[in-house]
Amino acid sequence: MKHRLIGQVMTRDVIKAGYGTAFKRIAESLGRYGISGLPVVDDDGQVLGVVSETDLMLHQSARSDAHRPWYARAHVTRSGRAAREKARARTAGQLMSTPAVTVGPHETVVAAARLMAARRVERLPVVDDGGHLVGIVTRGGLLSVFRRPDAEIRGEVIEEVLVRTLWLAPRAIGVDVHQGVVVLSGTVQRRSEAALAVRLAGRVDGVVSVVDQLGYQEDDSHLRPSEQALRGITEEWIRKL
Repeated sequence: MKHRLIGQVMTRDVIKAGYGTAFKRIAESLGRYGISGLPVVDDDGQVLGVVSETDLMLHQSARSDAHRPWYARAHVTRSGRAAREKARARTAGQLMSTPAVTVGPHETVVAAARLMAARRVERLPVVDDGGHLVGIVTRGGLLSVFRRPDAEIRGEVIEEVLVRTLWLAPRAIGVDVHQGVVVLSGTVQRRSEAALAVRLAGRVDGVVSVVDQLGYQEDDSHLRPSEQALRGITEEWIRKL
């Protein structure tokens, strides 16, 4: 199943900072462009790190902590020490979080979404094979797949799932899409085909959910995968699930 690639949803005109960009200029850029973070690059365009609103806030809060009594600052956690260091930061290089969590333009939106969730970040600088900045993708960019028109989703379900994967005629079963919800109806030869159709339709970018209204003529659920393959469903397809 083909997923949209990062290169298709990323923003190419990236607001960025250099290693020596001043704190105030970073704050001004975040406010002017309505963004919550930006990548920091060197003179060759390689990504060094990322500065976010959180880093700026840590700078401010750490400055306040510096005025607390010494006994209140005696036991400081590692994160607290990092925040204290940021209190003295004046440039992007001193403020940034590093190493930056990045993604390549040929990665899928699914892989990027998993990476964002795992690393708890809101944006990913997109870099080429040499680590040079070529774009940026945000959560909003990844969610753009859910703005795909219903007709476009329906066409992909028919072409990629029915025709190319299950080798069915385009009108073999009914495919209706409304607000991203796919409804599959009609009858297929085998129960395993119905299950595959539902599962693969759910993997099409932009699909919110799949409603299964499929019937089948033959229940092959009791067969081993190798026996199902002989009856029309290849082991290669099953391994991809």
